[in-house]
Amino acid sequence: MGRITTRRPVQRITGDRGAQRRVDTLAVEEPLEIRIGGSPLVVTMRTPGHDVELAVGFLVSEGILADGSGLASAIHCGGPGTGGDEPNTYNVLDLRLADGVRVPGPEEARRFYTTSSCGVCGKASIDAIETTSTFDVSTDPVEIAAERISELPDRLRAGQAVFDKTGGLHAAALYDTTTDELLVVREDVGRHNAVDKVVGWAALQHRLPLRSTVLQVSGRASFELTQKAAMAGVPVLSAVSAPSSLAVELAERVGITLAGFVRGSSMNVYTHPRRVTTTAHDRRSDLTEVRP
Repeated sequence: MGRITTRRPVQRITGDRGAQRRVDTLAVEEPLEIRIGGSPLVVTMRTPGHDVELAVGFLVSEGILADGSGLASAIHCGGPGTGGDEPNTYNVLDLRLADGVRVPGPEEARRFYTTSSCGVCGKASIDAIETTSTFDVSTDPVEIAAERISELPDRLRAGQAVFDKTGGLHAAALYDTTTDELLVVREDVGRHNAVDKVVGWAALQHRLPLRSTVLQVSGRASFELTQKAAMAGVPVLSAVSAPSSLAVELAERVGITLAGFVRGSSMNVYTHPRRVTTTAHDRRSDLTEVRP
């Protein structure tokens, strides 16, 4: 798998066998500097692979690109062919935007600081975090059976080839409710990067807005992942783990159906439950606190 994984010697300690030397497979984490027209925009820690998708998805999430047509070209630079003596590490990606697409200024570039754990952490204020989407997901009439949502974590897990080797990656997948097809699965050390790669794939395939789709994520649903779903026009966000309060507030406001704790046949639908259909008779009562 090349630079996606690496192997390192470790000391394995177990109760019955004591200490043993063995080789373990690790997920690679390396920086990616995204440039626009040669000017640095952001550095993110990511798992190498699908870098153009990652960059395009990030730009869509930040409102810089509306879709893939705004990208004119992308090239990994900093090695052969650039005048340097060092081999290309493929950790610098230079994008050229199409004519008419506004290039972010230096002040905007300084706002962007990302890590593999928290995503965009350097925003100046909450007001700067919530980007206005081009797409209105509240009008998407999609309906999906709860049973189909319940299947998505296992279908996502089946597509996590690198996780099988390392146990160290997040994942995101895009599900088409009209065809029952899992369109794309992407893995990364950063949950936000995995989603950006999915969004970038969709943008480059000219699929935005992502109407009638479900974005399935392998962990929790944060504010940032909910924002990314909204910016791509995704009407349903499904998470294996918990959502944050801010994620729920944003999903409610923009019209996203947000499901959390999707495990087995159960889930909590936090916002806009009208899109999730069930075969069992709905029992309606006064609201009580629900724990997974």
